[in-house]
Amino acid sequence: MASYNTPFEIHVHGEVPLREDVTFEQLQDALKPLWKYSGARSLADAAESAYEEEPGIRFDAHKHLLQMCWTVPGDEDFRQALDEMCMGLNELAQDGAPIEVTFYDSDFDDEEEGGDDEARDDFAMYFVGPTPAAIMQVQRDLLVQDTIGLMERHFDGSELGDVVAAIDKLFAQRFDALVSSMQLGKPPRGLGGSSGSGGHGSGGRKPRHLH
Repeated sequence: MASYNTPFEIHVHGEVPLREDVTFEQLQDALKPLWKYSGARSLADAAESAYEEEPGIRFDAHKHLLQMCWTVPGDEDFRQALDEMCMGLNELAQDGAPIEVTFYDSDFDDEEEGGDDEARDDFAMYFVGPTPAAIMQVQRDLLVQDTIGLMERHFDGSELGDVVAAIDKLFAQRFDALVSSMQLGKPPRGLGGSSGSGGHGSGGRKPRHLH
């Protein structure tokens, strides 16, 4: 594993449905940016998380599923490894899937009293999928879920049909822009490239995801 003298503990969490023909060797190659970053020589060597209570990186061959609940010490350069990983997983994914990544400030102490410094925690969502349309679909579904969850505090769910329709319209416009830009050879702004990465934002300390 990499040195713990790093500014962040980085937690990667998500489940990616894989094609039925995907082998462990193919998955190991797609995840190479992660296990190389950790200082391991193979996926098997890096599969365990920095925390024993986390399942780590698992390949369920029967369900054709990649499961990640894995923490590694690192720095901002880990984002490059994530981008490369997403590119590799796009080739193996059966459907679109989100991957949550949280950067925890290693030096911040929640228990420290009287400190004026704020944690440098950060949170990002990455998306993978076999096609841009599959990535957009999972982005759309998550946005609808989050929006409805927020607005149901004030409105009945039956009143929010127009909100969902507006979100669908925005994604339809983005998809049309994608198709047009692919014909022109320019990726549209906002999709996040083939890795579908994005959604950066800080929002305080977030709990770890455990199975």
